[in-house]
Amino acid sequence: MTIPRGTAQSPKYQRLAADLRRRIAEGEFTTDAALPVESELERQYGVARNTVRLAVDVLVNEGRLVRLQGKGTYLREHPVLDHHAYGPTLPPAPRDCLAAPSDVYLGEAAEAGRELSTEFEMMIVRARVDIAERLGLRPGETIVVRRQLRLLDREPYSIEESHYRAGLAAGTPLMEPDPVEGGDEAVLAALGRTEIGAVDHLVARMPGPEEAQWFQGGPGVPLVVQTRVTYDRRGPVRVIETRYSADRSRLVYGIGDLSARTTLPAPATPVDPARADAP
Repeated sequence: MTIPRGTAQSPKYQRLAADLRRRIAEGEFTTDAALPVESELERQYGVARNTVRLAVDVLVNEGRLVRLQGKGTYLREHPVLDHHAYGPTLPPAPRDCLAAPSDVYLGEAAEAGRELSTEFEMMIVRARVDIAERLGLRPGETIVVRRQLRLLDREPYSIEESHYRAGLAAGTPLMEPDPVEGGDEAVLAALGRTEIGAVDHLVARMPGPEEAQWFQGGPGVPLVVQTRVTYDRRGPVRVIETRYSADRSRLVYGIGDLSARTTLPAPATPVDPARADAP
């Protein structure tokens, strides 16, 4: 076995890492068996031990592999959960893009046979510049933040923070440090602020120190950040910022008329873009 050719600037260990990614994507390695030991990879590729170690380090940093002391190197298994961030109404659980997020997550977890748990917090803070701009406030104005830390099978999955104007939340259950029966949407509807539309902004970025500590991901695993601004006929209602670890979540958006389909089938396993034979 040889390392496929790469660009002149591509070090040998990076090309080896790319070929290992290819073998992982093609299912050559399984989660219940250790990868070949370093000496075996040396023999397979005809490279030095240090090249093998550097290549494996790359995949450990990406969160694809994990080294277990005294046992070997294994695939790091993070089952991916599809979250339908937006989609048309589909049976048997009709909902729209502004359905209560907690209900959506619970249903998706149950369908996947996984256990969802949530830790809840309420905070009064100064608005970040981007949040203030989206809510039509001045930077630094007081806002109410309702945070949900979601875990799937006790593994960190997402951090969701809903940001409200202090004047809107004052004197309502939104000020309580507990979940609201029927979701925050019920409180907003009772206040005459029923959300009728939303705009999503999606970005990928590396986690900060506190986020990395909570998600417990590899140092090279980015976050997917979904920022949703909801509106009623009077203007913006709230900003919902949800952060996901990119190796264990997938956001699904249904587009157009899908009435001819009764389900949204799970997509095929994505092809790894970092293939060894890439130009």
